[in-house]
Amino acid sequence: MRLIPSIRAFLLLSFAVGCAFLAPAVALAQAPTTAPSVASPSAPATQAQIADLKQTITAAQSSADNAWMLTSAALVLMMTGPGLALFYGGLVRKKNILGTMMQSFAMMGIITILWALISYSLAFGHGTSFIGGFEYAFMHGVELTPDGFYSTSIPHQTYMVYQLMFAIITPALITGAFAERMKFSAMCVFMILWSIVVYDPMAHMVWGVGGLLNSNGGKIPCFDFAGGTVVHVTSGVSALVTALYLGKRIGYPKTAMPPHSMVLSFIGACLLWVGWFGFNAGSAVNASSLATSAFVATHFVAEWMHNGKPTALGAISGAVAGLVAITPASGFVKPMPAIVIGLIAGVFCFQMVTRVKGWFGYDDSLDAFGVHGAGGTIGALLTGLFAAAVINPVYGKDASGKLLPTGALEGNWHQLLNQAIGVAIAWGISIVGTLVLLFLVDKTIGLRVSADEEATGLDLTQHGEEGYDLGS
Repeated sequence: MRLIPSIRAFLLLSFAVGCAFLAPAVALAQAPTTAPSVASPSAPATQAQIADLKQTITAAQSSADNAWMLTSAALVLMMTGPGLALFYGGLVRKKNILGTMMQSFAMMGIITILWALISYSLAFGHGTSFIGGFEYAFMHGVELTPDGFYSTSIPHQTYMVYQLMFAIITPALITGAFAERMKFSAMCVFMILWSIVVYDPMAHMVWGVGGLLNSNGGKIPCFDFAGGTVVHVTSGVSALVTALYLGKRIGYPKTAMPPHSMVLSFIGACLLWVGWFGFNAGSAVNASSLATSAFVATHFVAEWMHNGKPTALGAISGAVAGLVAITPASGFVKPMPAIVIGLIAGVFCFQMVTRVKGWFGYDDSLDAFGVHGAGGTIGALLTGLFAAAVINPVYGKDASGKLLPTGALEGNWHQLLNQAIGVAIAWGISIVGTLVLLFLVDKTIGLRVSADEEATGLDLTQHGEEGYDLGS
């Protein structure tokens, strides 16, 4: 019976609280619901609200684009360090791991400074059909607002820093060809000159405003969505030229030179794979992930057939080869053609690495040409075959509103010629530019370490330290 007053108080309190919350709702329900007339004073306010809403949506879209591009830039940088550094580092002998990793790490610093001083302007500034001007030198005019040429929704600095990551990894890829035998100082000088003479003009021709091969208004529109010609063909062909110029490592091919740590290379390959989604950016959603899986499976089976067992080296090499081949096509092809590109490129790169390399006997230490040069070339050509207007309507529509064909299979067979010209230009500038620069550096400071230094290893002779202290 003593609980009755408490229960009564609880009920009264609940009723009071409920009334407090219900009162506004009752008042709102009783309020007049007559809609304002067109001529009412509230109409201008409504238009202003719509304008504010549009501005808010635009700002939100810009923020989302900027966030994705900054994330993509970070992913591409991760491809160089730690991705490529670990991938290449594990494939060399243990006496050269630090020397090999330092080559990738050095590019992250050296190319960044070079990019800010002059290279970004040469690659993306307004100039001729072959090279940009100096309007962006020393980062002049590279602001925190969209530039209007390369993007209308992200800051110019975001676009600049995203492109910087491509400029970093491209020369780093070349180091795989001359691993274990080039001076560190010579490598730095050569890569600075190579970036200016080879990379910057090629990037301008394909991606720069007014570029000869630019798919958006260039005289010879060449499809290269994420760097098939600009990154992989230039680095791969230059790698082959460098390997031929330097000559073979001491003891190659008679002395066995197996990778000293497949674990490091495996981790590096996985980081490269993840980073490639930033490399191919938005268009990777259409093709890259499915295509990559096909590439890995293709090369995995080929390695199994060759060696009698599925090796980790075959798997990770196949993954990288597949990613290379889909790079130029990632924003132009449908998923099923991407798988076909994977099948063709997987077999092609496998033959280049296992057979062609053996036939000619060149010492491309880490198969930079067999993977990047060959994969980039076949990928660029197949892009012209399988490009689809529904994925990327590069050439717009006809008078009736129908999409104009982009690839050869849609009826635009001329695109194959455009792709071949783009590849030929990339090969030409890479061969000539690389040969001239190697000759200049060799005759001034020398390129190759001595026989004794090579036998000792780059870690001690170039950096004065070892990657592994086995005695501790």
